[in-house]
Amino acid sequence: MQWNKYKDHLSLLPAGVQWLFFLFTNTVLVPLSVGHALGMAAGDITSSMQRSFILTGLLCMVQALWGHRYALMDGPAGIWWGLVLGIISSAPAMGMNPASVAASLTGGFLLAGVTGSLLALLGFLKLLQRLFNPVVMGIYLLLLTFQLANTFFKGMIGYSTGGKWDLQLAGLSLVIILFVSFIHLKAKGKLSQFSLLLGIIAGWIAYVICFGSSGSTGTAEAVSAAAVWQWLPWGKPSFEPGIVIVGLLAGLVNMTNTLTSLLAADKLYQQQATEKQYIRSLLFTNLFSVAGACFGLIPFGTFASSIGFLENTRVLRRSALIIGAALLMLVGLIPALSSWLALLPMSVGSAVLFVAYLQMFGTALNTLGRTALNSKTIYRVALPVLTGIGIMNIPAAAFADFPPLLTPVASNGLVVGVILAIVMENLIPWSQFEPKTPSLPASR
Repeated sequence: MQWNKYKDHLSLLPAGVQWLFFLFTNTVLVPLSVGHALGMAAGDITSSMQRSFILTGLLCMVQALWGHRYALMDGPAGIWWGLVLGIISSAPAMGMNPASVAASLTGGFLLAGVTGSLLALLGFLKLLQRLFNPVVMGIYLLLLTFQLANTFFKGMIGYSTGGKWDLQLAGLSLVIILFVSFIHLKAKGKLSQFSLLLGIIAGWIAYVICFGSSGSTGTAEAVSAAAVWQWLPWGKPSFEPGIVIVGLLAGLVNMTNTLTSLLAADKLYQQQATEKQYIRSLLFTNLFSVAGACFGLIPFGTFASSIGFLENTRVLRRSALIIGAALLMLVGLIPALSSWLALLPMSVGSAVLFVAYLQMFGTALNTLGRTALNSKTIYRVALPVLTGIGIMNIPAAAFADFPPLLTPVASNGLVVGVILAIVMENLIPWSQFEPKTPSLPASR
């Protein structure tokens, strides 16, 4: 009995390291891409990455201990990431330079964080829960799976801006996917729980053997501690009306991440989160978003994609996430560790996460599986999903003639699909189109 307990504790460390790579891979590209889009210096991007690691790790620990109390990742929100990159690319059309856009974004982050906190305290969650029925939640998870799979598929095949594949890289990624899937499906006991970690280690080694060096995702320029915690590095906040309005909309959509994640986690943990857990989760997310805005970081959100990771690893213990989050903070505090982990080839990380997110596709189908569909009610699922996927496959340049401030929202298939689903669910009485259950004949 004592040995089993000791063995259980020993397995926490590799589970925590597995969480570290999941947290790192989902975090590192955000400050890197936003920094390059804003034309920031290499040292500023490095310090932004370090801040992102530290605050993401700290938020995950706070949420696991006092917030939603689930093993779910909280980090730079994907909704905000796409929106910020879209606004920056639209800056010339709006007659704004990168500095003024950065200052306006800071103002939008702060206002969205404060508004989100107030809405959580004022009971907005109940309205959100009414809007997000199982059909909307299933559509959200389905579109999120398509969006993430598309992103990581491009990463694992070395898809370039010129629209070409790197066939050697794609071949290695295929081997990694088969390796991870085989371990997950065939390995016995706890070995299958660490399929993602083993895939990253084996894939990283194979990448170095095949290509002679590791791929760098970031910059290794050292910065001082004072530079890491530079106050308002994007400048004094300003409040451009258009950016503020779009930011508030993004903040509301981002709140649905928490709702969807916790509802999915309820099923996985076979329990039900309390209203206080929802409120605490939203408060911590928005308060950290306000703090992050003061240090040049995009707002945070709860990652519904954590469900796919949990279903793949089957390690539901919060302690594993806490260890991984603490390690991520350590990476942010020690520049040498940041530089070393930044050498992780993104093709390897993308291939492993591609496998992890296959599980989330199953979660989406199971959520929608409880909805009766026929030739008429299929519209409630097919129209939002196919519209969202269609928009995802349209190049951003195709939205050039849209009003600049609408472009980031209109070009985001996930946002458009979810909004369309919410509107249809609340305007169309779908129950009228469902087959009526025949009544049993009265007994004599």
